[in-house]
Amino acid sequence: MDTGTLLSFLALDLLLVCVPGADWAFAISAGLRDRSPVPAVAGLVTGYALHTVLAAAGLAVLVAGSPALLTALTVAGAAYLVWLGWGVLRRPGVPGAQGTAGTEPVTTSSRRVFLRGAAISGLNPKGLLLYLSVLPQFLTLEGAHLPVPVQTTALGLLHMAACAAVYLTVGLLARAVLGARPAAARAVTRTSGAAMLGIGAFLLVQRLATF
Repeated sequence: MDTGTLLSFLALDLLLVCVPGADWAFAISAGLRDRSPVPAVAGLVTGYALHTVLAAAGLAVLVAGSPALLTALTVAGAAYLVWLGWGVLRRPGVPGAQGTAGTEPVTTSSRRVFLRGAAISGLNPKGLLLYLSVLPQFLTLEGAHLPVPVQTTALGLLHMAACAAVYLTVGLLARAVLGARPAAARAVTRTSGAAMLGIGAFLLVQRLATF
């Protein structure tokens, strides 16, 4: 595996990561609701670390080849997105906002945000399919090259780095641009919640319709 292959994969991967989806919605929501988007982004990257381990161990192929297991993962991830999106719609927060008397503060613990991020990316079947459809095209299977698991791990680490850079930028920009605009921040947060809810509902319908 040479430098050209790594750069080609990174360029394509950045294009894919820059397409808004559930990860973007969660990063934006965390950037607006919490003191820092770092725990949310760390959780999202940890979820992709799980995908990297599965791919390097060859388990990703087994998951993709098992319709029942893939369906279970899809339903679990989609249902979690729907639940999380509905929660964001019900309580759209803004930077620095505190709960009113008798209500729970808008901000949540870093540990809870981290675990939510890991669940979103770790249960996202599209992340698994990325490792199955895109990553293998950049592996070198013949000649005196690094073992396939090592190559897979290297590409997975590049994907994790791309996710960390893009999602952290998205979260920080959301906070910087909308931090002093509570009404706009609530609108964007609600949009992020609606996006999570819509993506989750779409995945549920799509998977259950083919089950």
